[in-house]
Amino acid sequence: MTAIYRVDGNSVVTSPDAAGPWDRRMQHGSAPASLVTWAAERIPTPVPMNIARVTIDLMRPVPVAPLTIATEILREGRKIQLCEVKLLAEGVQVVGATVLKIKQQSLPLPDDVKDLPATLPSPEDSLVEDGHAATSPFVGMVSMRAARGRFGQAGAGAVWFRVDHPLIEGEAISQAMRAVVAADFSNGTASTLDFRAWTYINADLTISLARQPVGEWILLDGESSIGPDGAGLAMSRLADRQGYFGRAVQSLVIEKR
Repeated sequence: MTAIYRVDGNSVVTSPDAAGPWDRRMQHGSAPASLVTWAAERIPTPVPMNIARVTIDLMRPVPVAPLTIATEILREGRKIQLCEVKLLAEGVQVVGATVLKIKQQSLPLPDDVKDLPATLPSPEDSLVEDGHAATSPFVGMVSMRAARGRFGQAGAGAVWFRVDHPLIEGEAISQAMRAVVAADFSNGTASTLDFRAWTYINADLTISLARQPVGEWILLDGESSIGPDGAGLAMSRLADRQGYFGRAVQSLVIEKR
């Protein structure tokens, strides 16, 4: 299997390449994030709609194992659709997600309403981050270019991400999927803490989109806030070559190694 997932109806076969850096038996958060986004995009809408928000709760470690997808429409309207996507492993829910879609329409906007440009270096002018593939199989599926700071090093950073590997067998990678895959790297983009001494696993991920991203490269312009009681936040502004288009937030579980 060349892709991360093979989907047959509601049944999902998971590749070992889904594994993350914390435990090789556990999936990288970007992998199930892309899967629930893909499943949500396939729920029919009464009119054309785009994803505006994805909220993912990682309720348990997601095993590198077969999964089952369950979907439900929570609210259906002329302008929005709110749907729920669950991932189950051996009948136990491991991921819960809600996805908000908003009616797609072309609106003539005032001339002064435009994307805020990302003034950081482009992917081609940024530093190649090529030493992280060994941390986990999934990380090796993603190209990184550091526009400011370095991935995995303490301090605020800005890193471009590009998915280089099929996610769902036989399916194209949607722009929303590219955004959620990149967004789950927020805790490593602005880590604040030394990866060698600390773990900072995210328990959730929320991304909000003002528009759909364009192109293969997604920029995370990130920062973190770490509290004294075991919790933290990783926050990123999301951009593409045209400018900023969204935000991502992760709740972190902070522990000493």
